[in-house]
This record gives sequence, structure tokens and C-alpha cells, in this order.
Amino acid sequence: MGGVTDREADSAAVPATPFDLASMRKQYRAEGLSETELAATPVEQFARWFKQAATDGGLFEPNAMVVSTADAQGRPSSRTVLLKHFDAQGFVFYTNYDSRKARELGENPHVSLLFPWHPMARQVVVTGVAWRTGRDETAAYFRTRPHGSQLGAWASAQSTVVAGRRALDAAYAELVARYPEGEQVPVPPHWGGFRVVPQAVEFWQGRENRLHDRLRYEAEADGGWRVERLSP
Repeated sequence: MGGVTDREADSAAVPATPFDLASMRKQYRAEGLSETELAATPVEQFARWFKQAATDGGLFEPNAMVVSTADAQGRPSSRTVLLKHFDAQGFVFYTNYDSRKARELGENPHVSLLFPWHPMARQVVVTGVAWRTGRDETAAYFRTRPHGSQLGAWASAQSTVVAGRRALDAAYAELVARYPEGEQVPVPPHWGGFRVVPQAVEFWQGRENRLHDRLRYEAEADGGWRVERLSP
């Protein structure tokens, strides 16, 4: 008789979930998405959907997106970040350049963005390459942030181990004393933006019986876009 592996033993020790996960599903009944309805470019189509998400979607933060990166060895990591700008040149977010995501983008600039608009039974997935924004663009955005958020960019050495909440609060309190409300906070040299230049953008619309609509824009060498329908 074969023995029980460590992994099997660990699995057996985990208590059963009180939920029947296999039966947790929703039947999507939203209208579909056809090729004839699409805008000429993915950014134009994204603008249409984003406007609906921001005004009619019932979403708390429609600009929240899951940013997935990978290090030089291909090990992935994901986190939720807020989109702060988009245009024909790409999708922009800001972060600490010493954070894990920024370090990984320095090693491997390929990135994926996922907008999970669940109440609308929609998703948008952007895949592309991320490049740092210029310092002027970074400074212009930094000036629009609330005073507390500006101080937070200095107080937190993002992704590093911190001794405890007390240490973080103490660092912030020191900055509040140094830069009181109304005094200009300098832009941290270790903080700035990334612009994700899209190479492909998929628009996913939930449909009945899991026969979802998935339409993907793929960048072409001449600067144009072709549209492909993917099986759900």
C-alpha cells in the first residue's frame, strides 16, 4: 500500500469550506458584443466602456485594475492599482520605483492589466510593455494628489519589511511636522509613473451558458489594429 505524501497530508488537514464552491455561479444575461459595434481602436473602445462603468456600472472604483508582472525568472506577481490616465499612447499608473512591481518591470517590461467590472459582467485585459513616464509628467500628477497622499509616498518604503504599524505611523507623523498642510511637498525621486503601451486589448462580455463574447484587438506592424474573436 502506498504511503501518503506530505502534500496529501497537508491537504487532508485543511478543514472543508462551509460553502459549496462548485455551485457558486451566476447566469449572465447581458447583451452581447459584436464586431460591428467596436470602435476603430482599443483605446476608443475602452473609453466607451469606461464611461459606462464610471456612470452606470455601480462600481466602487472603476479605475481599479489588477497589474500583473513577472521577474527575470518568470515568477509572476499581481496587485490592484488605480489607473490614473489613458490615451492613444497607453495606460498610466504611479508607484514607488523601489516597489516589487517596479523592480520586476525593470527586469521584464511585459505587463498585463485586468479591469474586473463584475457588476457589468465585463472584463478588459490589456497586455503590453511598460515604460517609465517622464519626470515632468510625474511631477504634474504628483501635484494633483491630496497632501496626505503626497506625504505617504515619502513615508512608505513600498514592498519592504516594516517593523510594525507604529513605525509607519511615526514616519508619517514626522513628515506631517516637516511639511504641514499648505506647504509644497517635493516629488520623491524614487516615485513615478509607468505607461503601458498596449500590444493587445481584449474586451470580455459575459453571456448566457458561459458562451461569452471575447473580442481582442491585436496591434499590427503598420500601427493599425486587427480584431479577433476568441472562443469563450
